[in-house]
Amino acid sequence: MSYVVHPFIAPNKVEERSYQINMVRGCIDTNTLLILPTGLGQTIVALYVAVEFLPKGKVLILAPTKPLLDQHQKTFTELMVGHSLCIISGETAPEKRAEMMAQNDVIIATPQTVANDLKEGRYSMDPFSLVIYDEAHRGVGDYAYVTVAEYCSNSIRSIGMTASPGANINKIKEVCGNLNLRRIDAKTEDDPDVSPYVHDTYITEVRLKLPEDLLKIDYLLKKQLGVYVNNLVALKLMNPARPPTRGHFLDVQRMLQARLNSGEKTSTVYRGLSLTAKGIKILHAMKLAETQGITPLRIYLEKIEAESEQERGGRSAKEIIGTPEYQEMRKIVDTTNVEHPKVSKTMSIVSRTINDDPGSKVMVFTELRDTCEMMVAKLSTIPGAKVAKLIGQSKEGMSQKEQVALLDKLRSGEVNVIVATSVGEEGLDISSTNAVIFYEPVPSEIRTIQRRGRTGRKNDGDVYVLIVEDTMDEGTEAASKRKEQTMRDNIERLNEELKRGRPINPHGTQRGLDDF
Repeated sequence: MSYVVHPFIAPNKVEERSYQINMVRGCIDTNTLLILPTGLGQTIVALYVAVEFLPKGKVLILAPTKPLLDQHQKTFTELMVGHSLCIISGETAPEKRAEMMAQNDVIIATPQTVANDLKEGRYSMDPFSLVIYDEAHRGVGDYAYVTVAEYCSNSIRSIGMTASPGANINKIKEVCGNLNLRRIDAKTEDDPDVSPYVHDTYITEVRLKLPEDLLKIDYLLKKQLGVYVNNLVALKLMNPARPPTRGHFLDVQRMLQARLNSGEKTSTVYRGLSLTAKGIKILHAMKLAETQGITPLRIYLEKIEAESEQERGGRSAKEIIGTPEYQEMRKIVDTTNVEHPKVSKTMSIVSRTINDDPGSKVMVFTELRDTCEMMVAKLSTIPGAKVAKLIGQSKEGMSQKEQVALLDKLRSGEVNVIVATSVGEEGLDISSTNAVIFYEPVPSEIRTIQRRGRTGRKNDGDVYVLIVEDTMDEGTEAASKRKEQTMRDNIERLNEELKRGRPINPHGTQRGLDDF
């Protein structure tokens, strides 16, 4: 094994990989969006680019979360020599931040903190030669990355890093335009110069069928939903040719709210808003029955029933629970002994993985917190399973300090099974696991790629996607695959446009003749 030789990189510490060296060379020449799968050394590329630019000026590394800042600090402290570095976040006092900026060569910071400081004039970007945007796909809309980029002159090199920029080509263009990125360098696990460093990830789609009681519950919920849909169609508020998805209901709701706000206080508008509110609630109950289980469904029904008892705002909930379909469905929920087949299948996979290798680590992703809580309780009954949950900060969740402490327990082996919500997909330095279980597929190609990247980093890994036949799961999985392929096609297409010198045109607006 050969190592990178550089005056500012610790000797015999960084393995020399040709794809990383080539990516660094491109970044030195041009503002670049780097697309590199999780576990293939984005931070090492960032380190290498940073030490190349340090003789020209300071380096700013932006990352969206405190745990990511800590990850970058750990890497740079261990591998960079001859230069000082610091972390700046909202926890750092404003008067102290300007002083730290002046005293250090590499600044690792949260974007909102830097954006606020630049607006307040606490310091400028003039001393900087390089800005690195980690998780660069966030650089859209009014996110703080966009603000920071506005303060960067053309003399500052800009580098964006992401494992998955998304399928929407206009969003990718927007990221490039907002962060002043003029080139895309994308790598996949299949590239010849990357594949020698990639461990195999085996993806298994586990197909399941709903038991009889859940099928009855689903049938009754669909019957109740059909009543609301037919009423909305009769009022000419819903398109009968379009599936009655959550997105469709939300579109109708937004349209009705706009009519109400413009002064149209008619019975049609009020009736339509009531029907859409009820439809959205029943759709969520259907999702729980089809993809989550009896326990999360029961918790949700209890919330609807509690809402129905409120003096204000409980009318739609009261109408829902008063229907015969709801009453019959509720009896089944209260009396059934079955749980969702995903529960037993997840327990089986975790048990087998730990039994085959007691040193194994497993990560289970769930969409909902109620499902997360349920699975922690279920998996904790497995011999040898040391289970913990990883959830976000909102609604009495886990602080970032608690999240980092849990991940340290995973690395040490004190915990070997983590059940995580979406917080585990991005922005946390999670050590490689032996298996990742998708309790349900997710419609986002970005989130799917981030989840998969939690295994197969240091050894071969397994990914299991649990899919219930003839339910919402199948549509979600198909959408995810379609978006992921679209993302790859769009990256290739946009890269070719950039190579030919075409200007980035984020929103498809008409170009002038000069652009051609």
